[in-house]
Amino acid sequence: MTLKVGDKLPSITLKTMTADGPKDVTTDALFAGKKAVLFALPGAFTPGCSMKHVPGFVRHHDDIKAKGVDFVACLSVNDAFVMGAWEKDQKAEGKVMMLADGNADFTKAVGLSMDGSGYGMGIRSQRYAAIVENGVVKHLNVETAPGVDVSSAETILGLL
Repeated sequence: MTLKVGDKLPSITLKTMTADGPKDVTTDALFAGKKAVLFALPGAFTPGCSMKHVPGFVRHHDDIKAKGVDFVACLSVNDAFVMGAWEKDQKAEGKVMMLADGNADFTKAVGLSMDGSGYGMGIRSQRYAAIVENGVVKHLNVETAPGVDVSSAETILGLL
């Protein structure tokens, strides 16, 4: 099943990096009673993700929050250590919560995985962005071509 508008996010445990190390966070607890922007991408430290996708959400963080969004989260099929290092590299601390989907459990459950084996990357997430309210998808923009267009911070800001 591929995630679509109106669907409730699956109940999955992800990881986030804290000062004390990796911490479990469930999608149920994270999104309950909140309005959030969730964007996903193929991989930390990859060119399009590092030069355009994350920087856009960092740059527009205040504008997005001003539209009533409680938090912005970035999900990738990487481990919590990599996501924590990338958060620092991108100066995203306090602006974009980095969610590690190390085994692609969430990515597979929402039907938005891609096979990056040809690039030596294994199973990864497709690039997308969603507006989620109380765990329910209100908008979902999945990229159908390479690049950052419909899932950009600017596009999502226009939907809020």
